[in-house]
Amino acid sequence: MWSVGVQCPIPNKTFSAMEKHYIENIQKTFLQYKVLGEKAMAQVEEKRLFWAFNNESNSIAIIVQHLSGNMISRFTNFYEEDGEKTWRNRDHEFDSVLTTRAEVMEAWTNGWNVFLQVVKHLEPADLHKTITIRNEQHTVIEALQRQLAHYSYHIGQIVFLSKMVAQDPWNSLSIPKNQSDDFNRKMTGK
Repeated sequence: MWSVGVQCPIPNKTFSAMEKHYIENIQKTFLQYKVLGEKAMAQVEEKRLFWAFNNESNSIAIIVQHLSGNMISRFTNFYEEDGEKTWRNRDHEFDSVLTTRAEVMEAWTNGWNVFLQVVKHLEPADLHKTITIRNEQHTVIEALQRQLAHYSYHIGQIVFLSKMVAQDPWNSLSIPKNQSDDFNRKMTGK
């Protein structure tokens, strides 16, 4: 259960460097996860975007549908409306609806566009505002942390599935196996 956010109107408050740094960091981190998902999916043959291990598993396409649905619901009228919109059909997000790579990428882009529009315009005062998700109050910081955990979880699934179904060779999205020492030498300049 998420903790309840508290409205924190702070007139004439000077915001700290920490709040500004948090905003810059959260913007950068979400963009890194977006790119990570895109680089993983780019290595997957189109038909394999729709592969699922079994009936209880999700394909990459279904995970994208769900992420997009979540982003659009949560971040449309972010400050004014509950993040779980009445028009959202979450259960339908787990049905096989998308049928082409273009549709998968369109859903991906649409979700991220709505989400990043809010994140791009964050100001320090916004962090202390209260928003609602499923009739439960959260500070904006709590809501962003909730989404960071949720999105990174699913993007990790996308990467894992992409590695499973991609044709060889897989282009590593981090430090390739058995290359940590080389990477560390490059980072330290030695």
